[in-house]
Amino acid sequence: MNSDLPNAAHEVPGLNASMPSNLDLYYGGSWHRPAHARYSVIRNPATGGKICDVAQGSTADVESAITAAQAGFLAWKAIRPLERAKSIRAFAQRLRENAKELALIDAATGGNPWRDLVMDVEIAASQLDFFAGLVTEMKGHSVPMGPGDFSFSVREPLGIVARIIPFNHPLMFSAGKAAAPLAAGNSLIIKPPEQAPVSALRLAELSEGLFPAGVFNVIPGGKEVGAELASDPRVSAVAVIGSVATGIAVGRAAAETVKPVLLELGGKNALIAYPDVDPATVAAAVVAGMNFSWCGQSCGSTSRAFIHADIYDEVNRLLIDHCQALVPGIPTDPATTMGCIISRAQYDSIRQYIELGKQEGARLLCGGKPPTDPRLQGGFFLEPTVFVDVKQHMRIASEEIFGPVLSVLKWEDEGAMLQDVNALPVGLTCSIWTHDLRHAQHCIANVEAGYVWVNETSKHFLGTPFGGHKQSGLGREECLEELLSFSKEKNVYLKAVPSHRTA
Repeated sequence: MNSDLPNAAHEVPGLNASMPSNLDLYYGGSWHRPAHARYSVIRNPATGGKICDVAQGSTADVESAITAAQAGFLAWKAIRPLERAKSIRAFAQRLRENAKELALIDAATGGNPWRDLVMDVEIAASQLDFFAGLVTEMKGHSVPMGPGDFSFSVREPLGIVARIIPFNHPLMFSAGKAAAPLAAGNSLIIKPPEQAPVSALRLAELSEGLFPAGVFNVIPGGKEVGAELASDPRVSAVAVIGSVATGIAVGRAAAETVKPVLLELGGKNALIAYPDVDPATVAAAVVAGMNFSWCGQSCGSTSRAFIHADIYDEVNRLLIDHCQALVPGIPTDPATTMGCIISRAQYDSIRQYIELGKQEGARLLCGGKPPTDPRLQGGFFLEPTVFVDVKQHMRIASEEIFGPVLSVLKWEDEGAMLQDVNALPVGLTCSIWTHDLRHAQHCIANVEAGYVWVNETSKHFLGTPFGGHKQSGLGREECLEELLSFSKEKNVYLKAVPSHRTA
């Protein structure tokens, strides 16, 4: 049901040609209308205009998708690993061939800048290539037993894997996070984000002909779909990128059937700057770590900046210039360097936090309001917002806002600062800035976070384990451990018995 696509094409040049030809449910290698004929309106967050109607799955649709995925799994696991790798690499190539169009879909429906989303496509393709190259690392091990006896283990795929995708990087997560489950030999059901499901459906089109029917499935829908996938005993594992609340709900549902979960959840991450670092370097790092180009809509954003008192005032002065260089614009415009908020609900929530920061006594350094550009008045735009003189007890410093709002805290005593850094129940990332190796080592050892940068921020590197501590998640991604987490180990004991056959 590509309704209103002419309007979308008028509003976003080139979008009509980039859209998938079908906006229904994809499972079993074909497209299906939803059982209850429900469709939801997908809107452009930059303008409020309607783009299209996308099918909404239900419990009945999940049942059909799981049945299809069971058949797909049996076919896929029977294919030799190196042959599976060829299909996965071909998938990566199709992404690269359609990168600009895929980025345009996500820019129009999700609000991140097109220029960043082209990079998202390459990241996803690189993850597909990376895990395709690891298919022969699905290894067990052997235990010496003496002459005539053998004990060894083998790794097998789990079965059906469900992945629940967030709205901030719909294509990158739908495609990139498909890599490890597929490489391990599983079939996959993707539940794309409600707000921006369109690129996942285009991804389903691009997958056609590469995998056996039922291996790659996409079921848009709301919480009902996610809950059913998490609780169905035929689904062997569930992976989530999302909020802590979502992870807890999925984990609780998965526990009913004792299935493993892989959770990459929220964060209220710290950037820690020691006094030996040049203030200009720190200011640039603080802005980069906030991911303002994505409006701070990133679990890994360092939204708390702990700046030593010796450089605090100078860093704050420089932050203003850096933030003023980030001008919100229409996400589909290649010149735009800062996009918009995903939805009205998220926009209103962020505005409430900004008002709360003022009420709590933090000082608004810059931003805090929508831009004045008349072209942006119909969308969910906010300027980069920085609060200084923030205290850890303030809600803007203790709750994940998931928006372009940075809290800057002054510190002098390292022990007290580390207590504040670790005061929250989440711990995903941390960025440490110092030229003193002793400070770096002490800080690394004492921060409660799963992924730490020293004199760097925001970047991911394939092969290095990404994941959180505490309520920021379970398991590790983007590494061999992710591949192995989608497999199960089976031990085999073999006793050689002499044959009684005579010559």
